[in-house]
Amino acid sequence: MSAPKPLIAGNWKMNGVSASIAEAKAVAAGLGATPARVAICPPAILIHRLAEALAGGPVLVGGQDHHWDDSGAFTGDVSAEMLADAGASLVILGHSERRAGYRETDEIVASKVKAALRAGLEPIVCVGETLEQRKAGEALAVVTGQVRGSLPADLAGKAFSVAYEPVWAIGTGLTPTTPEIEEVHRAIRATLVELFGEAGKATPILYGGSVKPGNAAEILHADEVGGALVGGASLKADDFLGIIRAL
Repeated sequence: MSAPKPLIAGNWKMNGVSASIAEAKAVAAGLGATPARVAICPPAILIHRLAEALAGGPVLVGGQDHHWDDSGAFTGDVSAEMLADAGASLVILGHSERRAGYRETDEIVASKVKAALRAGLEPIVCVGETLEQRKAGEALAVVTGQVRGSLPADLAGKAFSVAYEPVWAIGTGLTPTTPEIEEVHRAIRATLVELFGEAGKATPILYGGSVKPGNAAEILHADEVGGALVGGASLKADDFLGIIRAL
């Protein structure tokens, strides 16, 4: 089975207004030839405008989260169908900021993955350990446990990716060593094969957590790293393009 095509996705988090669309358009204009699929996941209010601005180009548009139900009395939430209707083709689910700040369990994440599939969205499912868990030697157990708990059997035969984001590296400027990244990514790969057989070899495993132009090449060329989920560095076209070009 061929290696999965790399995916580099920018997570704008709660950043961006209408003027920020110019940065996304600059990414599309400067992308050129790349072996990767490239996506930008802006706040929900920008998805429709960004999808229109990037229509027909090389950059995909994704969401950052959605509810597990298709519709209902959930004030302030959006559904997977709403994201797809606005122009999204991917969605980030289970990010550590959702798991910690909103107490999302593996079961909740798995229910959101099922909702994404119903809407035709490609899930990017995030997993990662805290600093305390890593210091206790629990990183591999925590991460593979999250993979098993967050990926429903419905994903068999569907396009999706897993993003490993050590919680302690997100937005801190800290990154694991290359051997540490490779160790976790190999464990995730083994778990994907355990869950999905040969198809598990074709799932991209992204790395996220303080990815910058200066460290992107080393990270992206590490064993079993199939792309990146980029936070703050995706907000500026020059920085994001620098990461993409490091492949």
